[in-house]
Amino acid sequence: MAEQTPTQIRQSFLDRFGPQVITVGEDIPAKYHHDWAGLPPVTPLVLARPSTTEEVSQIMAYCHEKGVAVVPQGGLTGISGAAQPDAGSVVLSLERFNRIEEIDTAAGTLTAGAGVILETAQKACEDKGLMLGIDIGARGSCQLGGVLATNAGGNTVIRYGMARDHVLGLEVVLADGTVLDGMNTMLKNNAGLDLKQLFIGTEGLLGVITRCVLRLHPLPPARATAFVGCADTASVIALLTKTKSTLGPMLSSFEVMWPSFFHYMSKATGLGSPLEGEHGAYIIIEATGFDAESTRTAMEHLFEQAFAEDLVEDGVLANSVKEERALWAVRESPAEYETVLGPVIPFDVGIPISRMGEAVDTLQAGIKALYPSARALSYGHIGDSNLHLVVNVPEFGKDQPDGPIKAFVYDTVRKLGGTVSAEHGIGAIKRDYLSYSRTEPEIALMRAIKDLMDPKGILNPGKGFDRERDT
Repeated sequence: MAEQTPTQIRQSFLDRFGPQVITVGEDIPAKYHHDWAGLPPVTPLVLARPSTTEEVSQIMAYCHEKGVAVVPQGGLTGISGAAQPDAGSVVLSLERFNRIEEIDTAAGTLTAGAGVILETAQKACEDKGLMLGIDIGARGSCQLGGVLATNAGGNTVIRYGMARDHVLGLEVVLADGTVLDGMNTMLKNNAGLDLKQLFIGTEGLLGVITRCVLRLHPLPPARATAFVGCADTASVIALLTKTKSTLGPMLSSFEVMWPSFFHYMSKATGLGSPLEGEHGAYIIIEATGFDAESTRTAMEHLFEQAFAEDLVEDGVLANSVKEERALWAVRESPAEYETVLGPVIPFDVGIPISRMGEAVDTLQAGIKALYPSARALSYGHIGDSNLHLVVNVPEFGKDQPDGPIKAFVYDTVRKLGGTVSAEHGIGAIKRDYLSYSRTEPEIALMRAIKDLMDPKGILNPGKGFDRERDT
């Protein structure tokens, strides 16, 4: 039988699944041509937007039969290119799986479709007096399926853990269309292998997440937020230790911004600084609890100790929700990069906390040595060893020098005993550096699992730990 042409393949999908599910050619909206990784846009062969698990199963079975690649997409907020299509692929969007099915207040669980926007889920839980402990900057556009497929982190990992720590159950469609109904709702379930872990953080290489059951927590009604300036990273780490011992489980966020980030972004955005003068690092500390007075008192006690031990140089406490938002404003300004910086080369790496200061100094100095005009901005979730770095070299415009800068950054991370991916996955842009953080036997085992579960290699080929394949 002669191989079908792209036109014939498109028509076969339209004939089989209908125009209510399938879009082809120039009719595919531009937003499905790329994610936030900055890779060149690509028009996929077919866009599929199913609304039921049965439809996903049928689409996957057909792609498996025809040997057509499938790229799952969620909110398209990833920066590693895991949702980047290629010209011969079917983009499988989960955006229509946008229904919250149940919030069980007794069990403390949320059952929802993979296309539910994170912020929508957060607000629905809050209305029931519960809290979904996942929170990231892209909360207004990222979808639950993508959050889980990348094992996202965010601002509250220090208290509630990574995305996988919230998952009780998953429904997943495999490469051949088989549906795994693992929608467990119980905190304890040791009946055999915990199969859901295969699909959390594996970026759609092993299966497509369609629905999920997430663990919830009581919503803390009280919050205390502080913004402080420290002399250097060593003081930040000492303050982190003091904060953990003083606030205990009330500590929900500990975010650091080095001067490269804070000075530039506070001025470029016009948001300014809540502190007088400049400091060697800026930290947001957030505590949550169930009694307003005790939560505030605990934060004030931390302040007293931190100043007495010279851990901080200056600081303020928020006295209202408006002031809390103002203290967070610069930290949540990365969405303005395109406006105030231009095209950036983003990095999401993990660094042992004890070497974080060395990492920031080495990376910023090294990038300046490569490109004297470069702007390298450092910030991150230091409490969980996560450093974010964005680089812009003005004279390169849209064609930023990715190669030399990535080679330097990832080699430095490797030498410091870190990881090339802390919370954003490997995707398409970190494949060449996976061996910097994983051993050969580990990668071989990952690929063996991929070959077993997706023998034709149709799920997100060329991403993450997938082996090199003929195209």
